[in-house]
Amino acid sequence: MVELDGDLTRKTWTVAEAAEAAGVGRDVIYQWKRRGKLTPVNPGRGWPRFRALDVLKVEAATRERAHRNYQADAA
Repeated sequence: MVELDGDLTRKTWTVAEAAEAAGVGRDVIYQWKRRGKLTPVNPGRGWPRFRALDVLKVEAATRERAHRNYQADAA
């Protein structure tokens, strides 16, 4: 389970953690990276890590562009 508390501007996530937090597959995180939507904080130093806040912002923007709202039913 990915922790969503603390300072999300300083916290970094692996691809797997970012995917879990955003509710997408790992391949989507790599697509966002290739498209320039996400920039690793450790370029060229092993497996990429992404700033948590950046991941959440990209996920929200993607959801907004797709006009998706994940809200609980009022019933």
